[in-house]
Amino acid sequence: MEASSTSLKRIKFGKLKVVRRRLLQRYEHQPFISCLAGFYSCRWKRYQRRKTEPGKCCCKTRECVFFPLLVGAFCFSLIFLYMWGEAKNDYNNFDWYNYGNLGFWFLWSLVLLIVAAILFMYITLLLVLAMCLLAEGQQLYLHWSHKIGTFLVLGFSITALFILSVLWGDQWKTVRLSFQVTAPYLHIGAITIMVLLSWPVALHAIRADKKVVQVVIVGPYLAILLFLFLIPLGMYSPCIREEGTLGPKPALIGHRGAPMLAPENTEMSFQKTIEHGGDGLETDVTISYDGVPFLMHDSTLRRTTNIKEVYPNDTAQNAALFSWDTLQELNAGTWFLKDKPFSCMGSLSRADQNQAMNQSIYKLSNFLRLADSQNKLVIFDLYRPPEKHPYRDSWINRTLEVILNESGIRPHLVLWLEDDMRSFVQSVAPGFQQTMGSKAPVEDLLMDKIVKLNLAYTEMSSEDIRTYAAANITTNLYVVNEPWLFSLAWCSGAHSVTTNAVHTLKNLSQPLFLMTPQQYNIMWILTDLTSVLLISLIFALHWWRERSSSCCAHDGGPMLESGTYNKFRTELSDIPAIMA
Repeated sequence: MEASSTSLKRIKFGKLKVVRRRLLQRYEHQPFISCLAGFYSCRWKRYQRRKTEPGKCCCKTRECVFFPLLVGAFCFSLIFLYMWGEAKNDYNNFDWYNYGNLGFWFLWSLVLLIVAAILFMYITLLLVLAMCLLAEGQQLYLHWSHKIGTFLVLGFSITALFILSVLWGDQWKTVRLSFQVTAPYLHIGAITIMVLLSWPVALHAIRADKKVVQVVIVGPYLAILLFLFLIPLGMYSPCIREEGTLGPKPALIGHRGAPMLAPENTEMSFQKTIEHGGDGLETDVTISYDGVPFLMHDSTLRRTTNIKEVYPNDTAQNAALFSWDTLQELNAGTWFLKDKPFSCMGSLSRADQNQAMNQSIYKLSNFLRLADSQNKLVIFDLYRPPEKHPYRDSWINRTLEVILNESGIRPHLVLWLEDDMRSFVQSVAPGFQQTMGSKAPVEDLLMDKIVKLNLAYTEMSSEDIRTYAAANITTNLYVVNEPWLFSLAWCSGAHSVTTNAVHTLKNLSQPLFLMTPQQYNIMWILTDLTSVLLISLIFALHWWRERSSSCCAHDGGPMLESGTYNKFRTELSDIPAIMA
């Protein structure tokens, strides 16, 4: 009897261990799933959740319809964030445009970047939660507050993309250029995401009880994966080149001096460019009412001087309609410390702040003397005075008079950009380096004695640059501020760039992205082969688990993956009976 009693106790204890093991296997991930469902669905309790049964859809029809909207919001927010992130090179232009329309200076570009980043992180978190729930075999239910948030992200991203495309369509050219640098890294990132997605895709595809459902799940996934595998075949980048073929580093021309370090178009700004090793100086020239050429980019004095305090009634007056004596009264530096026109300016030393506060409008003759003394090239946009200006028709003659007679600058340092009266300028100043601001056939350029092209960076083409270089016509690109864009200009063979960031680009010893075709092919092939191996293993693992689960179910064993919550409630109720 004692032996029989001991044997019975062992059997009962063995059954208790089996049930305990089943319960642990069933609920060991409950805290993790509770967090996922809580943040995604605001359903923190177990009875509020449902596990997807084999062969069933991952969510109800209404959720199936909404899930593509979630994916769409992610895609559009990603596109906008990438587009606006790559637009950083031109943030100052964007803020300047808004200043012209709103009348006050603010870093709207930075605010827009922060908002785009926050919205993208929010929608990415929702999508990651959804994928984790799917990977755990849970049904999806997105809380109504997150649905509203998804619509807001989708609406904001589409609206912002549309407005920027209409008002600033050239920025898409920047995006296309950026792919020549970022595409290899984007390719690796996209393949990594597809590997992670293979887990929920494999789980639900193998659990599907109809071939059509399996095709619907796996088909688009494999199509996207194949596209990503083959996309490098269509990629081109001048930074993927044979070793030893990279040309010399482009020369750096300070755009209005060094406007990140000092007030633009002031003596301090050009001195900072020289101090940081700039090779040339770029500026904008207009002519005062009494015939003194001076440096000013805007048509008015409102942004870069204190005219609002000195002459509040003349803030909208064209800068060329003031006399030189009046212009000399204005301060051209205090605005720089107040508005901080660049988000990456950093802190200025006390000495630099004091120097900036005492800057005045700079005469062209003084600018040219400074450039000549430092052996720096000069290039400038020459603005024609408005109607009823005394020098409306003699603006070029007056500028030439200052250059040739008053400044004493050596002619070969002048890159003459103005098209009007070019033949006359060539006759009176044959030593100028004739420069054109647009592309043209090589034959026409040679006929006009053009030796340099001054092009917007969006027109960058390594093929065109090589063609012009073969005819001894060099290329300058403007305005290049970001290291990745400068790296691309370097790889494309540009001779020089106009930049706001001489102090930053001067420190680059080689392009940020540079590899040989052999290195790129190895990286591409290894990435694809590794991803194929991992995805195949994940699909094989899910197939084995589902097959094992199915076999255990037919043998009367526990259905660990496909068992329902009610089955384990029954097992819980059996524990007292077993203990008895």
